[in-house]
Amino acid sequence: MPVIADTTPVLPQHRFDEASLDRYLRGVIPGYRGDLKVRQFTSGQSNPTFVLFADVDGAERSFVLRKKPPGKLLPSAHQVDREFKAISALQGSGVPVPKTYALCTDDGVIGQMFYVMECVEGRIITNPTIPDATPAERAAIYDSMNDTMAKLHMVDYAAVGLSDFGRQGQYVARQIERWSKQYVASQTDDLKAMNDLIAWLPQHIPAYDPTTIVHGDFRLGNCIVHPTEPRIVAVLDWELCTLGHPLSDLAYNCLGYYLTEPPHGFARLDVKSLGLPSEQDYVAAYCRRTGRQGIEDWDFYVAFSLFRLAAIAQGVYKRGLDGTAASPEALKRGQSARIMSEIGWNLVSRQV
Repeated sequence: MPVIADTTPVLPQHRFDEASLDRYLRGVIPGYRGDLKVRQFTSGQSNPTFVLFADVDGAERSFVLRKKPPGKLLPSAHQVDREFKAISALQGSGVPVPKTYALCTDDGVIGQMFYVMECVEGRIITNPTIPDATPAERAAIYDSMNDTMAKLHMVDYAAVGLSDFGRQGQYVARQIERWSKQYVASQTDDLKAMNDLIAWLPQHIPAYDPTTIVHGDFRLGNCIVHPTEPRIVAVLDWELCTLGHPLSDLAYNCLGYYLTEPPHGFARLDVKSLGLPSEQDYVAAYCRRTGRQGIEDWDFYVAFSLFRLAAIAQGVYKRGLDGTAASPEALKRGQSARIMSEIGWNLVSRQV
């Protein structure tokens, strides 16, 4: 069994019947012969993720399994079936995604819904400053990430079978409503900035309202970088994918320019010396690739993305308190919700 970075033996709260999984895989992976071994990824907060090693046609192969977490879940959260549908639809689209094998909706197999996909070889880089790379490599990786996001937003969602994957228009309004409710459902402290954003954002939604496929969590840490080359070879974690506003993906992808705490943000660093593009250049590159002349109301989209991420962080923190989170890092997310909502509110409060 090869060593896969950032994995651990399956955590006690996420153990399942591996013999039952073994029986299931025999029917969905061609050439599957068994000898199943399972480890759990330590990264990923929402849906527990596992690497599977098994004998396929006499050789050891690796796969990835993602499933819903145990316990009582918030409505509309942890939709691994939507994630599976998105990845499957994007096969051959030009957007790099893993090959999918099967979605299991029968809770009787391992206790929760799950799907299986290929394990793509490469690097998961969680620090957006990419400390082990040269400035030229950092620039190339960021350009590849920008190109990958632009390609996703240019996909004809009807042509790939995703016409029913969401509603056209008013995505931002629906997201504000959804994440406001999710935040309230998982609230543990009174965060004034979140309350202010919940009141302000619905009243200032820009009129510009295109519809594309959006990833919903598009960032470097959800991309697999080639083992040796500075390019993206797969995009992961499609749970929040839907039809929506492409600039929500772009603004979210640019949050590193606003967050100050490493490893997630680099707002206080000299991006030029690191080889990273400036925010202005990164946005301009995306605009060139998607045929836009520029972006109005940029501060709104950034504040909206900070609000949304703060609501997600609050949910992760609440699951950590409840003992059902996918990672022990969840308990650190409570302060993150406060910080991100305050940055977002400070960005737009001058417009009040």
